[in-house]
Amino acid sequence: MKNISDSIPKVDAHEKLSGSAKYVSDYMLEDMHYAKTVRSPHAKAKIKAIHIPTLKPGVHVFGAKDIPAKNHVNMIFDDWPVFAEETVNHVGEPVLLVVAPDRKLLKETVDAIQVEYDPLTPEFSLKAFAVHKAFKKGDAEKAFSEADEIIEETYETGYQEQAYIEPQGFIGTYEDGKTTLIGSIQCPYYVKNALLVTLGCAENEVQVIQAEVGGAFGGKEEFPSLMACQLAIAVRTLKKPIKMIYEREEDMAVTTKRHPSKTRMRAAIKDGRVQAIEAHVSLDAGAYTGLSGVVLSRAMLAVSSAYTIPNLDVSGHAYITNTVPNGAFRGFGAPQMIFAIEMFMHHIGKALGDDPYHFRRKHLVKQGDLTATAGIYRDPILMDKMIDKATAMADYHKKVHAYNAPDVYRGIGMSWFLHGCGFTGSGEAEHIKSKVRLRKDEANRVHILVAAVDMGQGAKTTLRKVVAHVLKLPLDQVIFDNPDTDRVPDSGPTVASRTAMIVGGLLARAAEKLKTSWEDGVAYTVEEQYKQPDYIKWDEDTMQGDAYPAYSWGVNIVEVAVDPVTYQVDVIGIWSVYDVGKALDERIIMGQADGGQAQGVAYGYLEVMAHKQGVLQHKNMTDYIIPTSVDMAPTENVVIDNPYAFGPYGAKGAGELSLVGGAPAVAQAIEQAIGKKICKIPATPEHIEELMRRESH
Repeated sequence: MKNISDSIPKVDAHEKLSGSAKYVSDYMLEDMHYAKTVRSPHAKAKIKAIHIPTLKPGVHVFGAKDIPAKNHVNMIFDDWPVFAEETVNHVGEPVLLVVAPDRKLLKETVDAIQVEYDPLTPEFSLKAFAVHKAFKKGDAEKAFSEADEIIEETYETGYQEQAYIEPQGFIGTYEDGKTTLIGSIQCPYYVKNALLVTLGCAENEVQVIQAEVGGAFGGKEEFPSLMACQLAIAVRTLKKPIKMIYEREEDMAVTTKRHPSKTRMRAAIKDGRVQAIEAHVSLDAGAYTGLSGVVLSRAMLAVSSAYTIPNLDVSGHAYITNTVPNGAFRGFGAPQMIFAIEMFMHHIGKALGDDPYHFRRKHLVKQGDLTATAGIYRDPILMDKMIDKATAMADYHKKVHAYNAPDVYRGIGMSWFLHGCGFTGSGEAEHIKSKVRLRKDEANRVHILVAAVDMGQGAKTTLRKVVAHVLKLPLDQVIFDNPDTDRVPDSGPTVASRTAMIVGGLLARAAEKLKTSWEDGVAYTVEEQYKQPDYIKWDEDTMQGDAYPAYSWGVNIVEVAVDPVTYQVDVIGIWSVYDVGKALDERIIMGQADGGQAQGVAYGYLEVMAHKQGVLQHKNMTDYIIPTSVDMAPTENVVIDNPYAFGPYGAKGAGELSLVGGAPAVAQAIEQAIGKKICKIPATPEHIEELMRRESH
């Protein structure tokens, strides 16, 4: 490998293509038992009584009374119970877990259990908040008082389902005093730490192993901890292997989604420029807080995206409602806010009679500018070059002019955006404190010991490439097995576009250590721990300073045609340019780009999910429509080099970047095609018809 970016075959491609890769469902153990959850049919109710029939041999039932220690899932907040105790707060909330030696008996028992409820009045509107955050930059109040004009708009986004291929699942076993869980997970140590809190046991009594993972997109970040705690209680009690895998409908009905949002934005205009923005974002957290506070933070941090706005007044709330809890999803709050700010800047340009493209470009961020939280953009920003490249690829300006003619029903939209890499502020340094190890054996093979999970994004390939490249070893001499908490240190979760930059960076430095001390035929281990660059300063209370160590950048252009009779939207072209620092494997980055664009664009026009009195109405892949290969247009992606000093070979984050700009790009394209303003997504045919009818009267 002369160039780290040169593509190689993914190291797990053969086992996945051949069917030999072992997913949770593939594990078959002797005396296997099966588990299924008894769930609430009510959005809010008191539990009056539970009636369990006479249980047949081998059948067992577990609930809140069986929890050895704390009845909450270990997250940032402790309000999410493992099992409902006195009340239920959303449809599908777990009340009991039933275990049986076969699936038929399992279903019979679940169906026979009767739970008496006293229904209460649920709350579905955004009234009671669990989290409030705010920050300011400059003097927004002064800017508004001196404004020539003030423009205000509100933007709304809906649910989005992760739609991973493999549903949530675990197998639990017990041996020699240790409970072991094998799962389809993103974050082995999140699961382990949750087990320690709920079971109240010693660290060496719990082991978490990652099976192969059939997709995640954030959906297997926090939710598996809930499942794991339920299953572990049964495994520890029965001391038998138990399999717990959701069917698709159960998975979609009760697992976390992307937060619906409402964002109000006000802009103070002076001399044709935006001098200040006041923004407030409201997120629907669902029944429990979970990770909603962090999602809220990351949404707020994206408020000015790729623009420099000198004065900001930003606030947000995460509200509690009697719906399924919402949580992590690729982009983690940024897609909601970037949709709002991109459409807002586009609309402001139009309102001022300025060409939106030129108006937005006047506000484009430059190296040395202050970030939204008054940190500094220290690294080179190549957005001018990237925008020029993307517009040429798509023939953007010619199409914008052509599609402004009447009755064309075609449109083209462009978004430009950033995405912060790694945990917010001091999260990496103070909370995660990542450790990685490299173990060299007597045969001179090097074993990567990290908690990073390959869930399809290619971590097994890229991290092996980094270590092999530093040590100048053949790739087959570098071993990277699925994480097992008994074997690997806590290198942090596989989230937040951090794996390549943070974990990969630590591995590169560990490999340099190993290279310096290399002794043929001698086994030993080297370790490296994350140390935050000294220049990063962050105040979590005031949300001031450097929110991220680095930023990745992107430009998306989407072209659409809208049927003037049915209002069906057809995406006919997608062009993108990305700055991810340095691609550790170009083909893997292209895969990330294609997949992220599919999710981001579909978020803007296609993927519909709603609830009726707390019951999600889209619970399978027939009801919840995601784009197929027929729906996805031809795409052209370009990645430019802009190496980051603290990333391995210059790599920054890539996993979330390609999703966050899709929705505003397609929304702008639809807006041009129909001649109506889009402030709400998804812009479905039904919503487009509503806009056409509403504004034609």
